[in-house]
Formats: sequence, structure tokens, C-alpha cells
Amino acid sequence: MIGKKIEQGFNDQIAEELVSAYLYMQMAGYFVSLGLNGMSVWMLAQHDEERLHAYKFYSHISARGGYPFIGNLEIPEHTWESPLAAFRAALAHEEHITVRINYLMKLAHEESDYAAVEFLQWFVREQVEEEETASKIVDDLTRIGASGDGLVLIDRELGARTSITPWPVAAAAAN
Repeated sequence: MIGKKIEQGFNDQIAEELVSAYLYMQMAGYFVSLGLNGMSVWMLAQHDEERLHAYKFYSHISARGGYPFIGNLEIPEHTWESPLAAFRAALAHEEHITVRINYLMKLAHEESDYAAVEFLQWFVREQVEEEETASKIVDDLTRIGASGDGLVLIDRELGARTSITPWPVAAAAAN
């Protein structure tokens, strides 16, 4: 049986993960509007991943006899000055999610909920990867500056990412 504090924390995290998915879908739309279909594909894959994260929390709560609840979702920012600004926002958001996961891990330890601790270990590792990936893209975009050629190359590289959903923009990015 899941404890009430962990259940509430995990339910709050479901909302956080869904806001993440929404944010990345917003960013995908921004990149499509700029003709950067590869970056859009990357963000749509990120969107899918965040939905999966929400489902993992939902399933864990349910498996332990709790009540998975999706609360209110806050609408994230939806305009950016540049691709670099968008990826900086993505990195800042991943850092926020890391803080949330660390809080949940601390709570799980305080509650002696070892099933939650074990479950959260995957998310701890995932957040290291998320921050590292976003940071690398920010670094690459910072290095190229306003170089159109560099932006095209990064767009192509990011467009190679695969997704669990066959997004139509992926076909455009492949061309």
C-alpha cells in the first residue's frame, strides 16, 4: 500500500510530467514555424518520453493501491527568441524536474518507502541523461551563434531522433 504523502507527491509529479510533455509540444510547434523540422522532431520525441514518464508514476500509484490523480496543469511558456533560447528553457525545465525528483527521493527515504526509492532510481538516472543532452545542445547552439550552416547541421542531427509516435513532421525532417 502506498502512503498518502508519497501518493500525493507522485500525483503532483504526474502533472509535472504532463506539463513537460506540453512544453515540448509547444517547442515543437515553434520549431516547425521556423522551418526547423529536425528540432521539432526532437521535441516531439521528448514530448512522447514525458508522457511515458507520467504514465510510469500513474502505474506505480495504481499498482500500490493508490488513486492516480491528474491535477491542474499550468500552461508553460510558448514563445522564444531563438532556437538557443528554447533549448535553454528546455534545460532549465529539466533542472526543475531534477529538483522535483530529488524531493520525491528525499520524501521516499523519510517515509521509509523502499518501493518508491527503487522506483525513483530510474528517474534519478534519467534526469542525469536529460540534463546532459539538453546541455550539449545548448552548448552546440551557443558555439555556432548565428551561423545558418551550423543551425542546418544541428537541425539535421536532432531530426534523426526516433519517437514512439509517428509524427508527420518526422517525414519532413528526413527530407
